[in-house]
Amino acid sequence: TQLAMRMLCSVGRLDAHRVRTGRLNDDEWSRLSFALGRMHEAPIYIDETPALNPIDLRARARRLYRQCGQLGLIVIDYLQLMSATSHGENRATEISEISRSLKGLAKELGVPLMALSQLNRSLEQRPNKRPVMSDLRESGAIEQDADVIMFIYRDEVYNPDTPDKGVAEIIIGKQRNGPIGTVRLTFLGEYTRFESFANPGSY
Repeated sequence: TQLAMRMLCSVGRLDAHRVRTGRLNDDEWSRLSFALGRMHEAPIYIDETPALNPIDLRARARRLYRQCGQLGLIVIDYLQLMSATSHGENRATEISEISRSLKGLAKELGVPLMALSQLNRSLEQRPNKRPVMSDLRESGAIEQDADVIMFIYRDEVYNPDTPDKGVAEIIIGKQRNGPIGTVRLTFLGEYTRFESFANPGSY
């Protein structure tokens, strides 16, 4: 799948286009082999069923729990692509139901659950385009239910001449049991990979 290809390139630090075309040098073939080995050993289950609802998700997660034991992490990509189990009066109501169900599933199985979310496009009209919690689409329930809310901001997306090329800001907008703030990471776009940030001016 496309996701598996991205993960493979991220682990092996490989350019996705070169992998797809097979135009790799000896070092890249070696890294591809290493990444394939890592991915083969990794207990990762990818479910690409469209418009999954919380009941179906819970059933699949429970089945994996029975088969594999304790789950390490559940990732939803992304929240607004899920369907509600009942038709609410509007989409915000349905997202609230989905959000509550996901929180219940995380508690039931004792597993961290990370749900990606769309942002409202209105943030692109602001001079400062760093996301804030009110930018979450249908955000009320997400803000309330989440223990941690993080945003990714890359200045080079909006400002081509920025000195912060290759830098991603991880903005911690909410953390129920800890501080909020911003962490800088290095973003390697050709590998779709984030790494620890090394300030060029530091030793």
